[in-house]
Amino acid sequence: MTDKIESKDSAGFKRLKWQCRRGMLELDVLFEPFLDEVFLTLDDEDKQRFYKLIECEDQEIFPWFMQKEVPEDPDLARIVHLIVTRVQPENYRA
Repeated sequence: MTDKIESKDSAGFKRLKWQCRRGMLELDVLFEPFLDEVFLTLDDEDKQRFYKLIECEDQEIFPWFMQKEVPEDPDLARIVHLIVTRVQPENYRA
């Protein structure tokens, strides 16, 4: 996905919000606030990382957000770190 999303009212943002709805509540409570509160402030490279992340399967990304594993891909590792530290900074252990 490479839509230029400028506002929460855009069709691209609404489509992205739908894609952020996952099969696991644990992921929903991370993705949705991040999308609503942070996504539009990201630079284009980090937005692309986010698009790459949401293409991954839930069972692959769940351990990353539970801090059991770190993604091998540095782009995915960066966006996971951004999401965890921005959405739940008090729980993050670097």
